[in-house]
Amino acid sequence: MNHEEVIAATRDWIEKAVIGLNLCPFAKGVYIKNQVRVVVSQAHHLDGFLEDLDRELDHLAEVDPEVTDTTLLVHPTLFPDFLVFNDVLEIADEAITEHELEGVLQIASFHPDFQFEGTEPDDITNFTNRSPFPTLHLIREASIDKAVEAFPEAETIYERNMETLQKLGLAGWQALGLHTPKRHGQE
Repeated sequence: MNHEEVIAATRDWIEKAVIGLNLCPFAKGVYIKNQVRVVVSQAHHLDGFLEDLDRELDHLAEVDPEVTDTTLLVHPTLFPDFLVFNDVLEIADEAITEHELEGVLQIASFHPDFQFEGTEPDDITNFTNRSPFPTLHLIREASIDKAVEAFPEAETIYERNMETLQKLGLAGWQALGLHTPKRHGQE
């Protein structure tokens, strides 16, 4: 897929799953105000991806939240294995500290093969964190704080999302028509 197709598939996922299923009740407001930055990394190796992450952390820390409230750093091919990508998240979290952005930014991750510990790969609850491509979501902590004020029972979102997807089922998820890359190990 080319750069534009990756962005289009990511936006489709945001619109149909994240916002459409209300998996994140905070996403719609910033999305409709065009404050969600989607950046496609074209790095050929981990070091290059981490350099892209460094640039995006600096950018988000410096830019006005009214311009960019949150950033999705997407790489369509570098991390096909979820467990490897999960290890990259640990390195990404260390970058927050290195940039002296603790308490300012945090990172969430999404992956086409996301799997909660103790679940089977095709458990529908895993789809709460499944995206078309490996994605790091760079989030302003101030935005989270504001969102939690507006949605005081934020800790229930996780459980509500699982219930939503259990009701939807795999057929319902597939009916959304989202881009779904072949799972790791499939031909």
